[in-house]
Formats: sequence, structure tokens, C-alpha cells
Amino acid sequence: MKKLILFVALLTLVAFVSGAMAQQKPAPAPAKPAVTPAPAASATTEPAPVKLEKFSGVIEKIDEMAKAIDIKGKVKKEDKILTFATDDKTKITKGKDTLTFSDLKKGMNVSVDYKKDGDKNIAVAIKVAAPKAPPKAEKPADTPKK
Repeated sequence: MKKLILFVALLTLVAFVSGAMAQQKPAPAPAKPAVTPAPAASATTEPAPVKLEKFSGVIEKIDEMAKAIDIKGKVKKEDKILTFATDDKTKITKGKDTLTFSDLKKGMNVSVDYKKDGDKNIAVAIKVAAPKAPPKAEKPADTPKK
């Protein structure tokens, strides 16, 4: 009986010692060098760059009150109409000229760079395509000169 009590006591002791060793704190990390490079200022002040997406098509509808436009274009060979909200930061250009939101008209060909904000598309830049010049009428070569 004494052997059994001794054996149980020894097992209990081993269990406590192994538990205590498992919970020991790890060795402290080596000390940092005295001179550390300063973090870049832009890394702390600017948010991560937002991925811009592109969409091209024809203006179908303009909502002056909400400052939003509906553009009909193709996505994977399928016609879609997407709505883009604009704000004061949206750049609207036609060639080298800067336009205002009120200059946009239904039927204009545009290309939009936009970012997604939840389920809204926010236009960052709207580029209006310059109208194509009509083909020049060629004079027939057989026309006699006077």
C-alpha cells in the first residue's frame, strides 16, 4: 500500500512540474538596435491606394440633383448600364479641356475611371471622347478640270 501511495504522489509531482514548465515565459527577444530608421511619413498619413476600375460607354441618363450619370456599355460582351456618382473631386475632361458636370449630355461617349464604395460606383475621372471627324469626301479622279 505504501508503494501505491508513493507511486501516486510521484505521478502527481511529475504532472505539476511538467505543467509549470509548459507555462514558463519564453526568453526575452534580443534588444533592438539603438538606431532605428524613421517610418516614412506618407505611410502613416495616406491610406492605401484604391484600385481604380474602368468603364466605357454612352451616357444614357443624367441626374442633376444627385450628380450621377448612367452609362450604357459592354461588360464581357453583355450590355450593361452602370450608375456613377460624382463629387467635387471628380475630374471631367474632353481632350485637354476641363468640363463641368452640367457640360455632360445624353449620348456622349465617355470613359470613366471609378472606385467602388460599398455598392456605389464613385467616378474619379470622366473622359469625354472627342467626336469623330466625318470622312472627307474625295473628288473623283475622272472629273475634268476647267
